[in-house]
Amino acid sequence: MKKTVDNTALWNEAAKAGFLFGAVSVGCLTLKELSALSGSAFLVQAAAIILWAVEFFGCILLMKKVMLDLRDKYEGVKMEHTRKMGSRAALLSGMLLASAQALFIMEMPESGMTEVVDSLAGTMQLGTAQREQLEGMMDKLPVYTFVFGWLYCYLYGSLLASFMSRYIFLQRLFLPLNDDSQNPNTPDEQ
Repeated sequence: MKKTVDNTALWNEAAKAGFLFGAVSVGCLTLKELSALSGSAFLVQAAAIILWAVEFFGCILLMKKVMLDLRDKYEGVKMEHTRKMGSRAALLSGMLLASAQALFIMEMPESGMTEVVDSLAGTMQLGTAQREQLEGMMDKLPVYTFVFGWLYCYLYGSLLASFMSRYIFLQRLFLPLNDDSQNPNTPDEQ
């Protein structure tokens, strides 16, 4: 007998999914950082592109899987429940990824930060006063990285959850009815 979905169940499933999404994203980030240690510009670019694709499409497939699992594990799951669970998972996984990104920036050596400032100053043709302002902002870079990284992950995950929750239930419309499922869950019921 399936359990009925409630707010506690949604948070529990979102926590599991958020940890899974966060682990995949942090793993990809760590591999990107390790490729940067090689010193090869080609390897860094190739790893960044490949790992971005793995992370992007992997999170889409994982979102689909956790939503299908939620729908199959609990009774009375509607589009609203899968969307809420996905959005909450994005909130939690975003916290993990943003924390890891901020940690990597905090652990960056001073010479690396100087190279970043030099690169930006040369690209944007900054004067002395603007360069000093940029150097002052570098002290707060981990905080900015955390806030904007978390916001990006939450927005991306919430949009993905919104689209994927509709897909999960629209998919049921085109499946043949089994003898044991006399009451299919259609979007009209939502």
